[in-house]
Parts: sequence; C-alpha cells; structure tokens
Amino acid sequence: MEIPVTVHRARLGPQEFKVVRPARPPEHAVLLDDGWFLNACVDEAAARLMAGLWRLAATSPRSLIHLPLRRGAAGTGTGTAETGARPLDLVLLHHSLQFAPSRWKELRGRLGPGLRQSVTVPASDPETGHAAPHHAENRDLFHQHLHAETLFVTGSAKVFRETAGAFREVAEHGPRHARDGSPGGHYCARLGSGDDGARDIHIEYSDAREA
Repeated sequence: MEIPVTVHRARLGPQEFKVVRPARPPEHAVLLDDGWFLNACVDEAAARLMAGLWRLAATSPRSLIHLPLRRGAAGTGTGTAETGARPLDLVLLHHSLQFAPSRWKELRGRLGPGLRQSVTVPASDPETGHAAPHHAENRDLFHQHLHAETLFVTGSAKVFRETAGAFREVAEHGPRHARDGSPGGHYCARLGSGDDGARDIHIEYSDAREA
C-alpha cells in the first residue's frame, strides 16, 4: 500500500522531531470523545488509510504520525452538536520516542508546509489478525493521553502491526453490510488498550454516500 504523505520537521529546544501526515486527510472520518467512549466513524477509504498509518507507526519509531480529523467532523453526519461529543485529532507514536503530549501544541505550531513523499507499507500480515492487546498474556499495550484536542496512542511496533487489521476489517466488511441491509447497516470493530483506565476505540463503518 502506497500512502502520499507530507513530512514535517521542527525543533523544540535541542531536539528535532519528525511529524508525518497524510497528504490528503480522509474526507469521511472523525474521532469523537463522548466522555465514555472513543468512537471512530470511517468510510472504506478512511479505514484503509488508517490501517496504513497504523502500520506506518509500526515501522517508523522515530516519527509522530499525525492524522488531522477534527475538521472532518462536520462532513460525517455524526451530529456532534447534538451529542456533545468532542472531535479529536490522532497521533500515533512508538513508546521509545518518549514524547510528552504536553509539548504537542508547541510542536504543532512550529510545523511548516512539509515535504511531499510517498511511503509504502504492507497491506497486511498474513500471520497476524487484529489481536486485541487487552489479553492478559499480551504485554504490548496501548497507552492513551488526551491533550490539545488530540488523542495520543503510544505502543510498540508489534501492537501497532497486529491491530492495524481492525481498520482493514472494517474497510473490507463494512460496505457489504451496508449494501446487504444488515441490521442498521452497522459494522464495527473494537481496539482494546489494555492500559488500566484507558478506553477502547470503537471503529464504526459509516457509508460516505449517506454522510
């Protein structure tokens, strides 16, 4: 899978950070915090892009993978004004980077236009599904932090690689469920964090044609 991206570099004090964004953020995707759950509503294209970015996070331990999603909230028909849910951006990062989310707002403000590139990530790993990281025997956990209207998901390469399949599953099966008239056309997957106090991410297919 080839993903067009923009690569940004900025310094905070003596440290330089690399931030990677999709060149074209998905048109039909939103991440919402309703106080109880974290809900990602995505169409097929957005689900495939997010699966790719999840895998990119597994292979880019020195980068922050930033997906701007807040601006897409109005285009998904999710009714954030009615529900009171708060739209969030998403940042994926390897735990070894040890980036403090409290520094994100300053770093984000220093990012320029960036350089256009293309990155290639495997579409899937045949030997792995989207193993839920909340199983007791799995020591690779997601850790979550909320700061500056952004959800930070920190984990190991292994856990990013293994859980990318949740988005791929929604991309592959969500459209068929919508076409076949499954109850409510609803298709979803769940990513458990395994981190005490953290919330699961509920990934729901949302047909772009109905947005």
